[in-house]
Amino acid sequence: MRLFAIDNDNNITAFPAAEQIPEGQEHFANEKELAKLAANWPADRLVQVWNGFAGVTPFDELKPVKKFTDRKSAVARVWKAIQRLDAPVAPETVAAAETANTAPKAAKGAPKKTKAAKATRTKGGALTARKGSKKAIVLEMLRRKNGVTLAEIAKATDWQNHSIRGFISGTITKKMGLKVESTKNTDGGRNYKLAQ
Repeated sequence: MRLFAIDNDNNITAFPAAEQIPEGQEHFANEKELAKLAANWPADRLVQVWNGFAGVTPFDELKPVKKFTDRKSAVARVWKAIQRLDAPVAPETVAAAETANTAPKAAKGAPKKTKAAKATRTKGGALTARKGSKKAIVLEMLRRKNGVTLAEIAKATDWQNHSIRGFISGTITKKMGLKVESTKNTDGGRNYKLAQ
């Protein structure tokens, strides 16, 4: 049975085992567990989760919503969409989905943006970050000769450590296909840098 985890940015990821789920992420394995988690969420979070799927490959036919009629129907619709995460997908479909879904989502209580940020690609087709975005800042820090620590990334982005680790693991390595080296430094902390 696959497990699903949701992070603070409402990104949902499928995992084959509980040990692989990053620390601090809420997880669920079925619709009932999702409903139990969602019972504590503001209704707006379910809308944000749904709208994160809407219009993105392989969810092209899903339309964004402003609200749901009730929490139960929202959970049922979100669960049905999540099931597609578990299905095998063609590589070109995955690349299209990653391009459309790399825009960071606003944190709870953050002011709403008027225009969604979109990922850009170089002429060669590689994924890049929007200039000045937190993603671009982290990538620049990872390119340093000596790399970067969690504390330095946290200071620059105002993210928590578990969010940084999830970003490195999910966005940088899985979505962007970059290799990140992690080494222990002299004070016992971790240093991260992009592999050359």
